[in-house]
Amino acid sequence: MAPKRESGKLVAENRKARFNYEIEEKLEAGIALLGSEVKSLRAGRANISESYASTEGGEIYLINAHIAEYTQAGRANHAPTRRRKLLVHRKELGRLTGAVQREGMTLVPLRLYFNARGIAKVQLGLAKGKKLHDKRETEKKRDWQRQKGRLMREKG
Repeated sequence: MAPKRESGKLVAENRKARFNYEIEEKLEAGIALLGSEVKSLRAGRANISESYASTEGGEIYLINAHIAEYTQAGRANHAPTRRRKLLVHRKELGRLTGAVQREGMTLVPLRLYFNARGIAKVQLGLAKGKKLHDKRETEKKRDWQRQKGRLMREKG
């Protein structure tokens, strides 16, 4: 009998993306990985905070995502920051390419995880960059919500 998998194991999350970008739309994409990369992801050794997705030659690539080398792989190891192909449907690819080229939007990886079937997925966000004053406003709102919660706990 096969071992029971936990559904949706989170490997890496890009928490700065929600602060630096206004996320308009989210979508799930598969990711083409080597065997040693999958082993390293299962060990939880990945970082996507400085990465982004780019459309090149009719395909989408995840660039600058760091997946640490798997020590037991030996000579069959991978380069930690190599470009990785993202797997999306052709219609989605056309729509995303158009949004990036025409509207000046950015594809930002939000989460890297294993789905319920144990397949590595990346959640992409179609985003617009925030200006400095927008970031300050977001920070003010977050601080006010935190302070409001404290006041409600004290009174209630």
